[in-house]
Amino acid sequence: MHGPVMVSWLLAALAAGSAGFGLHRLRAGRGVCASASWDSDAAEALMGIGMAGMVLRPGIVWGWLSALLALALLIGALAPGAPRAHRLHHAIGALAMAYMGLAPAGHHGSMGLPAVTGALLGYFGGYTLWTGSRLLSVPGGRATVAAAAAAGAADLSRACRTAMGVGMFAMLLTM
Repeated sequence: MHGPVMVSWLLAALAAGSAGFGLHRLRAGRGVCASASWDSDAAEALMGIGMAGMVLRPGIVWGWLSALLALALLIGALAPGAPRAHRLHHAIGALAMAYMGLAPAGHHGSMGLPAVTGALLGYFGGYTLWTGSRLLSVPGGRATVAAAAAAGAADLSRACRTAMGVGMFAMLLTM
């Protein structure tokens, strides 16, 4: 990432925190949503670790590791009964990280292809707005304590995904 040092450290902390939450959910055995399996939590944890690593120590190694993760997620999305949308989103994130890690230098020191970068910026910008708007919606009616706790965990998962989308957007902007 080619931005101010303070922004880089804050972004790395955000990604590491999201990765930590994904690892916590993975250890606790809770999925991101009712239809998702444990691999969604693992993918989110790996994406957070990869983002933090790319921000603090950019290099081609992170690009190749992200490419392998993207390949695994794309193959997993083809499995019957798999939560395809969730895996495809993670695969797009991993492909974006591979793109950032492996992109050749362009004109005037910029990296990557403007059309690809623009498409990824559009995707992550739209995804962040969509997940952020879902955080603002408040379900009506009364809720039990257990339902409120479950809703709180789901909101925290959405907040982590929103934060990761903002982080990916920021990384693409400073590429």
